[in-house]
Amino acid sequence: MAEPLIDPALVEAHNRQAGEALAQDYEALSRSLSRRGIDSEAILARISALEIAVPSWGVGTGGTRFARFPGPGEPADIFDKLDDCAVIQQLGRATPRVSLHFPWDEVADMAAVRARGEALGLGFDAVNSNTFQDQPGQALSYKFGSLSHADAAVRAQAVAHNIDCIRKGQALGARALTIWLADGSNFAGQSHLARAFERYIASVAEIEAALPDDSWLLLLEYKNFEPAFYATVVQDWGSCLLAAQAVGPRARCLVDLGHHAPSTNIEMIVARLIAAGKLGGFHLNDSRFGDDDLDAGSVDPFRLFLVFNELVDAEQRHAWDEAPALMLDQSHNVTDPIESLMLSADAARRAHAQALLVDREQLSHYQAQNDVAMAAETLRGAFRTDVTPLLAEARRRAGGAIDPVGAYRLSGYRKAAAARRPQSTGSGGGIV
Repeated sequence: MAEPLIDPALVEAHNRQAGEALAQDYEALSRSLSRRGIDSEAILARISALEIAVPSWGVGTGGTRFARFPGPGEPADIFDKLDDCAVIQQLGRATPRVSLHFPWDEVADMAAVRARGEALGLGFDAVNSNTFQDQPGQALSYKFGSLSHADAAVRAQAVAHNIDCIRKGQALGARALTIWLADGSNFAGQSHLARAFERYIASVAEIEAALPDDSWLLLLEYKNFEPAFYATVVQDWGSCLLAAQAVGPRARCLVDLGHHAPSTNIEMIVARLIAAGKLGGFHLNDSRFGDDDLDAGSVDPFRLFLVFNELVDAEQRHAWDEAPALMLDQSHNVTDPIESLMLSADAARRAHAQALLVDREQLSHYQAQNDVAMAAETLRGAFRTDVTPLLAEARRRAGGAIDPVGAYRLSGYRKAAAARRPQSTGSGGGIV
């Protein structure tokens, strides 16, 4: 039995206030879906099964290059972070695993971290390495790169760090390592473009060879810019795919929704990676300009729906041997991180539910007939469906809150955390 950090009686009382209205709304939606030949209970079961991981760093306040403005009750260590993640899971019932980042979450006793997670009802998702920052006492600098560095000694240091992350992941019960590479160049001629990519692939191959067994995956992330503004070593899905194919079957591509230029057709990228058998997972967030790391679905919910539409289509076609992993990756600069993460998990389930409502047979017919208007309208019709009662009912049945943010605010958890945790200070920059 997971240790509840918010009084279950408070959640139950809060649910009773909204229970009658939810019952009416769910019944109305069920009747509406039934007229379309859709079983609401079947959809509810599917969305209840969708799980999204929470990043440990996401429960802290983020920042920009210019400033960070911490809020009250900031987590001081990994154990505080796990408590906050447990609150998100207790109320939202969609995020049962946490993704840790090293050395940000470094402790001497990883068994204690795992034990605390289990006591809170949390498991552990992919672990993340960090070779984009120099750490205190680090022998060699990553200023000019890490896994693709021209100096073999720097590459060896970065490889060793990733292998150490794998060992920590084993101790936690994780089954994947995510690598995001900041390597690149800011000036033409600064780096040999071909050789840097070759060195990256060779380094990743060393890391892949250290994976414990075939159940583990190596998730390779790409990003089109920042901090390298002239040329990034792994700048797009094509480069990422080439690397994953060169490294081997356990290397897959990870799609961060914010790591693309504006107006990029991300759902097409998803379709291509599925076809190649190399889609490993997602970092879910939203953006307007670039890597904004905004709450998932907060800018373009239709794009999030279109991504899940590809996933549902692929699942129904049995297009993969293992469904891609889902994780939130956001920077909460001006909101309470717990609230943002609960809302983002809800947005992901919402997009999934809407994608499940697409009439695939009808859509296929319109596509075959080149009926552009009706094919597009088939998608839009599913997207316009208000699935809010489905999501709330799924939470209620799982023991969560009908209104997670409302229950969270009523609980006073943030105020209590602020009273027992040291006040975090701001900084003149610092990106989470």
